[in-house]
Amino acid sequence: MNPSRLSETGSARLIAELQSLGLRLEDCTAGVSARRGGAGPTDHKAVTVAGRTVMIPIATTSAYASPFIASPPDQHGISVVHRAGKAIAEIVFPRQPRFYGLQTKDGVPYSHIATLHSKDVLATTLLQSCIRYGNRQTACQFCAIGQSLEAGQTILRKTPEQLAEVAAAAVALDHIKHMVMTTGTPNLTDRGAKILCESASAVKAAVDLPIQGQCEPPDDDSWFMRMRDAGIDSLGMHLEAVTTEVRSRIMPGKARISIQRYMDAFDAAVVVFGRGQVSTYILAGLGDTPEAILSISQQLINKGVYPFVVPFVPLGGTPLAQHPAPTAEFMVKILPQLGSMLKKANLMSHDIKAGCAKCGACSALASYEV
Repeated sequence: MNPSRLSETGSARLIAELQSLGLRLEDCTAGVSARRGGAGPTDHKAVTVAGRTVMIPIATTSAYASPFIASPPDQHGISVVHRAGKAIAEIVFPRQPRFYGLQTKDGVPYSHIATLHSKDVLATTLLQSCIRYGNRQTACQFCAIGQSLEAGQTILRKTPEQLAEVAAAAVALDHIKHMVMTTGTPNLTDRGAKILCESASAVKAAVDLPIQGQCEPPDDDSWFMRMRDAGIDSLGMHLEAVTTEVRSRIMPGKARISIQRYMDAFDAAVVVFGRGQVSTYILAGLGDTPEAILSISQQLINKGVYPFVVPFVPLGGTPLAQHPAPTAEFMVKILPQLGSMLKKANLMSHDIKAGCAKCGACSALASYEV
């Protein structure tokens, strides 16, 4: 087999396996490192597999024991992945973005304000804290939002001015195509919608860049219109887990926002942002069955909401650090069927204006939409 050529089915399966099992780097592969801690895909590295750039765990417990081993990349970033001594695929490690070499007018490294996800997505956590983080009774057990702050890799609160400056530079220097703004939850009222509005408005005044905002459902649906008017093009409100038992056990504070409230908020948000421009993250492997995930996904699709199902990644320093990642077999019970459901409904990731589901790097789901 030529390791540089994979069938569509073969590449989708390989991505699913790599995202479940992780990737070992041979001889501590030079120039390849993962972002440790924080929000979003952490302990991961962007890797291009069969033309798709995806996020692969390289600094997790499962990754250190992975059967997949990547050789040191050549001068073009090309590496060969081996399994059981056999070369199975060529991958590419994208270069570090140019904007990482700069700092803001007030002296903060650009990489502390926003980071590159995948190959053309700029991502930022507006508030690197949460009202629940560190509280055993309410914190989400998978969350590592405070780790990058403790490590000095970011700052607590990114100002609108800093975000606008970094976004403009990232577009000019690295051809960024869209931006993700997420936030730790600052309160139990607007739940982050206010700082999303302030930040999106500043970025849109500086550069024409599609933006996804991410927050929990605010207490007042009028925030959806305010967010859209501020320049947010698509919205993410993340369920993470889909059954009451799992939500209560894994994220006891967030679970106080009922699934019904999420469903009502999805309905209101779709009216404002449009069908296909509202999405939700679902973490497979926390305890929900494939059947439960597919059932709620169909409900979401019927509402015009894109269910972005990704494999759970256990992060060091969190209560779930030793929780097993889902197997590739578990993910394959979900993703092909979900891809068919999305295609049948004509609710496709490539039609989303901005955000995690459009990027698609944290899941093999988009490979099953074809």
